Amino acid sequence: AWMPNFPATMRNPPPQAKGTISLESYLDTIPEVNSTSTILFTLWVICCEPGDSRSLGTYPDEHFTEEEPKRLIAAFQGRLAQISQEIQERNKSLPIPYRYLDPHQIENSTSI
Repeated sequence: AWMPNFPATMRNPPPQAKGTISLESYLDTIPEVNSTSTILFTLWVICCEPGDSRSLGTYPDEHFTEEEPKRLIAAFQGRLAQISQEIQERNKSLPIPYRYLDPHQIENSTSI
């Protein structure tokens, strides 16, 4: 999850010099609670993993019925399984496993 370290909105411009702000001017500058809540909720929604995620090469709908596309899809899925196995074997010897390019960890779609 990613958390911003700055306000996404401000009600007044930031101060031009250090040490010139009072508590009252600070409170007048920071965003209102509802704005912050909306932004945090939006960030939470786009950072959550979807419940219906499909890994790369997974096609639950059969759009192709011909033998050649089916053969190519099976070959692609076989190669992805081989790559995943190689990555998992390599990760066994690493102090911190590198999972980012494992086909089982990659989404089949980039939509959010």
